[in-house]
Amino acid sequence: MKNKKNVMVCVTQQVTCERLIKIGADYRGKDLGNLYVVHVAPEGVNFLGNSKEGEALDYLFEISKEVDADMTVLRSSNVVKSIVDFCQKNNIGRIILGESLETSSENSVITKLSKKLCKNVDITVIPT
Repeated sequence: MKNKKNVMVCVTQQVTCERLIKIGADYRGKDLGNLYVVHVAPEGVNFLGNSKEGEALDYLFEISKEVDADMTVLRSSNVVKSIVDFCQKNNIGRIILGESLETSSENSVITKLSKKLCKNVDITVIPT
């Protein structure tokens, strides 16, 4: 019997992240776990006052509901720590991320997550 793995999809405040959520739903189906969609917003930034960002997150929330996923917006000044903490609290076995636009691999969220997460968490990077 296959172990149940929860899947986490990390999104930004862009409607194009819809594709990441749908890919996460496909993985959730294979791994037989729950699907979590997570956006980490910097502390002190009022994204709801920005109509484009607020509308995008609202859209992603609707897409999350369509695929039976829980969407969470976290406030933090440390994105990597917030993602790692969420993984530990929610028994995440796979993280789906979009490709980083960071030119330095050292500064990439993906690289930082790889160093902080245990070996039981698979990271799947989806190219742009």
